[in-house]
Amino acid sequence: MALFRTRNSVQAAPLDGVDVLLADLDGVVYKGHEAIPHAVESINQAAQGARVGYITNNASRTDAAVAEQLRGFGLDTQPSDIVTSPQAAVRLLAGLVPAEARILVIGGEGLSSVVSAAGFTIVSSADDEPAAVIQGFAPELGWKDLAEASFALAGGDDGIPWVATNMDWTLPVARGIAPGNGTLVSAVHNAVGRLPVVAGKPEVAIFEEARARFGAKHPLFIGDRLDTDVIGANRAGIDSVLVLTGIDKAKQLLAAGPDSRPTYILEDLRGLHEAYPAVEKARGGATVVGDAAVRVSGTTVEVAREGGDPVNLLRAACHAIWDSGIAIYALDVPERLYR
Repeated sequence: MALFRTRNSVQAAPLDGVDVLLADLDGVVYKGHEAIPHAVESINQAAQGARVGYITNNASRTDAAVAEQLRGFGLDTQPSDIVTSPQAAVRLLAGLVPAEARILVIGGEGLSSVVSAAGFTIVSSADDEPAAVIQGFAPELGWKDLAEASFALAGGDDGIPWVATNMDWTLPVARGIAPGNGTLVSAVHNAVGRLPVVAGKPEVAIFEEARARFGAKHPLFIGDRLDTDVIGANRAGIDSVLVLTGIDKAKQLLAAGPDSRPTYILEDLRGLHEAYPAVEKARGGATVVGDAAVRVSGTTVEVAREGGDPVNLLRAACHAIWDSGIAIYALDVPERLYR
């Protein structure tokens, strides 16, 4: 089968040429209280040749608390290595209101500590005439907090600035999936009829905060979600890894739109250090990755060659479907590709 190479065909490791490795946390480094297999040793190996930083939308915890947790897994991490959505949100806030302005904080310590450290005065009531509202998740937030935000933001688009740390609709917790900050922001939105400026993934502010802090010239970002991690990295012009140890799997990858397609697809973080296989085209139209080959014929996705590596088969299927220009719902996709 004669082949020609595409622009993705250079078989370098994803980490080659990278000066700063940025990683999401839940689903990439750990799940719950346990480190994900191969994550810690792979990141420690990466740290021998690149700066390592972490990006999190979690607004309820301080950077010190996150760093302490990562050290417990065996990662040499300091608070300055953690970029949080509150930090990015305060950077946005500083461009909207005067220094030392009164700010109504709707959130927990992870947010209030950053707002205070930036020199702003924290208030707890709309009656204190805040210059802006900043909102992030905390498990103790209740109706009274959301009501205060609504009172302060009265006036529609002519009202005071409103900054949200992130818009994650859900939050995985020990007992299951719970409402996230996006759900709480939506409650305020429904009351005031306006939307906030957002700092966290998939918005670019948190990536710009990381790039500036670490002086990154050629960063690489690792995430486990297309809708926040990969879209955000793409918007920020940063190469991305989708690692299959967290939320999104084959089904989501095959259906990914142009704005949510990662640069690399890895089974686990060991792949950071391994040559990434070429994406090639056969004369018959099949997309070939390693010894796996997939073609799109009309509206049918065909496995031309299974190969010995399921991840290469997934990579080939993704590129074949993405390059076809046909929406996933219009294609007949073999069930084994979803697995």
